[in-house]
Amino acid sequence: MVSNTKQTFMRRASRKKAAGKRRKRDTRAHGTIVFPVHPEGYDTQAADAKGQKPR
Repeated sequence: MVSNTKQTFMRRASRKKAAGKRRKRDTRAHGTIVFPVHPEGYDTQAADAKGQKPR
């Protein structure tokens, strides 16, 4: 029979691994939150506006 300590450590590791799998699956399914490129009120024509990089 396995010791209680060994069993506890293995169960913790198993739960931790499963939680990571669930978290990654959920992130893939629902995506990440979308951040705005420019904050509200940002004027691209302003004198101090950041220029766009040429491609």
